[in-house]
Amino acid sequence: MMKKVYICAPLGGDVQANLERVKKYTEYALKCGTAPVVPHFYALCLDDSIPREREMGMAAGLSLLWFCDEMWVFGDEITRGMAAEIQFCKNLHVKTRKIRDSEIRKTLGGNCL
Repeated sequence: MMKKVYICAPLGGDVQANLERVKKYTEYALKCGTAPVVPHFYALCLDDSIPREREMGMAAGLSLLWFCDEMWVFGDEITRGMAAEIQFCKNLHVKTRKIRDSEIRKTLGGNCL
């Protein structure tokens, strides 16, 4: 069975650019032989700028952490939403791992980000 990894990365602000980055993070996780859990894709049907919809997406994402083996943290910043996800993982004793851009480039090649 594949290891299930939760993708933790920025979404807010420039949502479209961040979704493009998350696609690369997801590709990286797949090529590492894992089954990525990607709550960012909820932004394709919910509006992150509407507080009620953002909360709905966050709650759905956090509920997925219960069955994940690890959380992989991507990006140079830790947003408020990411901090909440990371704290939730600590409470659940789910292993977290910071993934560096150099690791992604090594796996995907070139200037992929």
